[in-house]
Amino acid sequence: MIRLNHKKMKEQQFSENIAGIQEKLYRLAYSYVKNEHEALDIVSEATYKGFLAYGKMNSMTYFDSWMSRIVINTAIDHIRRNKRVTYMEDHMQEFVATERGVTLEEKMDLYDALDRLLPEEKTYIILKYFVNLPFREMAEVLALPENTVKSKFYRIINKLKFYLIEGEIENI
Repeated sequence: MIRLNHKKMKEQQFSENIAGIQEKLYRLAYSYVKNEHEALDIVSEATYKGFLAYGKMNSMTYFDSWMSRIVINTAIDHIRRNKRVTYMEDHMQEFVATERGVTLEEKMDLYDALDRLLPEEKTYIILKYFVNLPFREMAEVLALPENTVKSKFYRIINKLKFYLIEGEIENI
């Protein structure tokens, strides 16, 4: 009886914690696949994986980072399994075109450059610019030292710049 109540409490606690970060997890998954249905599938699968492992967690302090990492790994697995070109949905293109005075063409160039990155490299850009995490929180999510995250991030930024400049040269 006591064990059953403890299990119910854990389920309730997990449910409450997930509800608080569900939108963030969706945005994180969406930034990988750029498709609403696939992002929902990723979040659903990650939530299931998280629920199965939840009982083994000792501290709830890092629940947010822990679930973000599960979503990232699930999204990367999803991309590898499907090995196909991702696309942007129409409503996303409309949103992108009006964002901060950046033209749709410039935004599409950026997305093309992002798509040339390895999924693991994309993670750094997504966490920094799409999820707006500071380096300290990125380090928690990636389970790496903060200085390692910074050095990898700046290396990836330089790679992105190269891809963007290379794209401009090809179009001339």
